[in-house]
Amino acid sequence: MPGDTIEPRGLGWFAIIRIGLVQASIGAIVMLATSLLNRVMVVEYALAAALPAGLVAWHYAVQLARPAWGHGSDRGRRRTPWILGGVAVLAGGALLAVKATVMLGTADTNTVAAIGVAIVAFTLIGAGVGAGGTSALALLASGVAPERRAAAAAVTWIMMVAGIVVAAGVAGALLDPFSPERLVEVAGGVALSALCVAGLAVLRLERGLDESGGDDFAATAKSGDVPGFAAALREILHENEARRFTIFIFVSMLAYSMQDLILEPFAGLVFEMTPGQSTSLSGTQHGGVLLGMIAAGIGGSAFAGRMPVDLKVWTVIGCMGSALALVGLAIAAVVGPGWPLVINVFALGFCNGLFAVAAIGSMMGLAGTGTKTREGVRMGVWGASQAIAFGLGGLMGALGVDIARKMQAHDGSAFQTIFAIEATLFVIAAGLAMRAAGTKAAATNETTRDPETQVFA
Repeated sequence: MPGDTIEPRGLGWFAIIRIGLVQASIGAIVMLATSLLNRVMVVEYALAAALPAGLVAWHYAVQLARPAWGHGSDRGRRRTPWILGGVAVLAGGALLAVKATVMLGTADTNTVAAIGVAIVAFTLIGAGVGAGGTSALALLASGVAPERRAAAAAVTWIMMVAGIVVAAGVAGALLDPFSPERLVEVAGGVALSALCVAGLAVLRLERGLDESGGDDFAATAKSGDVPGFAAALREILHENEARRFTIFIFVSMLAYSMQDLILEPFAGLVFEMTPGQSTSLSGTQHGGVLLGMIAAGIGGSAFAGRMPVDLKVWTVIGCMGSALALVGLAIAAVVGPGWPLVINVFALGFCNGLFAVAAIGSMMGLAGTGTKTREGVRMGVWGASQAIAFGLGGLMGALGVDIARKMQAHDGSAFQTIFAIEATLFVIAAGLAMRAAGTKAAATNETTRDPETQVFA
């Protein structure tokens, strides 16, 4: 009937929010390792900054096994055991990391043994993030209707950021005055709370999807046996579109993460901002990211099937906008005080949020385009590419600035060089997004012709 609306089948908004709660739980626990323990090691225990940086890089390296974990959830037919198991391993790794940190801060501790415990802990953290996060995204990809993918990506990522912010605020408030005993108590409370939230979030979740008939619409649903891991990887590597998308994820996330460790030093060295002011500037950037995610989520879903504004367009707009914002920062590095830095940084965050949500939504749409491979292993391949990029991005940005400062003997010129490199990477990423997933994706999506299914067609 004219004017009637057809409710998409599959995971509804409440179920999407439940998966978002899983992401929030993962983000809250990861915050303990990558942020809180980093500060404790460097500030309270006066350890070399290279130690926590190396441990964080190692947890990204462990996530190279994401395709294997995704393939395992494909073969198991159920994602929720992998999700909950991954979060449990992550929580255990975080608590072990706290123990290792306390050991490192104790005068009579064997330092080598403590570092060994820390390496084991961050190995578990990387494994937990990889197994739980990949399986959650695979469940989202296979269970969400095409017209909801952009909004679903926005909801889950915003909730992950919210989990990090809430956990950081609560942990920070409870840690004062600092003591090793209080650190153990607070970290244990965060980890246990996050594990309980994740457990409740996935309870009967897949059973509800089965009862809703979600697989009836999804092009990602496949019959027959899941291929072996080697065969699944070969299929993905032989697809031009999958390879291009993997490269796109790597290049775009490399550019995205390069400014993580240099923005606040840039504000302090070039604009003479105080620590409080530079921290506020970082908050402005993250606020822009959240608003960009919301805009892409609403726009990508509201216009699905109604206007020629698909996720590819949002991705390209986000990448090119990020490139322009970085060009602005490159100019600011020379102009110095007087440049509208706050507006510039907000624009960078907003465009980062646009491209990030659009790319994740596109990833979900492409996850089921394989002939035999399923969502888990494909999401794992792209998750591994993202992890490598994040691990390298922050390191390259920081080292690049150090090298450029020594070579050019001028802070502004050094930062200008790095920002220019980042802008170039975003332009390259925009070009890759335009080419990614073409005719092959369309050919393998015969069962679903919604414009958002062939996101890069």
